Amino acid sequence: MTRPFGDRATPVADLAAAMALHRLARLGVVAFFAGLGLLVSTLAHWPGTAAPAPAWFATAASDLAVALLVLASVLYALAVRALRGRLLLAAVPGLNVLYASALVAARLGGPTLAARRALAEAVALGLFVAGAHVTPWLALAPALVALEQAANLGELQERLIGPARVDT
Repeated sequence: MTRPFGDRATPVADLAAAMALHRLARLGVVAFFAGLGLLVSTLAHWPGTAAPAPAWFATAASDLAVALLVLASVLYALAVRALRGRLLLAAVPGLNVLYASALVAARLGGPTLAARRALAEAVALGLFVAGAHVTPWLALAPALVALEQAANLGELQERLIGPARVDT
């Protein structure tokens, strides 16, 4: 395969990082936030609470939520490894999410943006977990964090491998 004069080849490390970011954007973000939402809402309606769900449903929903969180944890850990060069915080899904987001933000806009974004995401997710059973509108917080993460992952992926071109 030949390239026109002047196009640079994408380094292998950038391709590996772009592939990890692609998997994270397509599967990891959805798995984490769906799992988190399902787990929080299931615990809010656990049998024995004021508005309980049936025991069979609560058990099945919580099992599914844990499976989604485990899948997301693996995908976030792989993205951290691709961006940082080693696996860190792989056993703590919530910290993996914030750390991967901070690494992406640092590559996009520097350490100040990374710190601000990680703090904002931690506060939004903390408010959701703490108060979603009382204040339903807090369910918007993880959705906004997920949208922001997906946009940032796409932007970094584009920076790593260039914009997608459609050949005609």
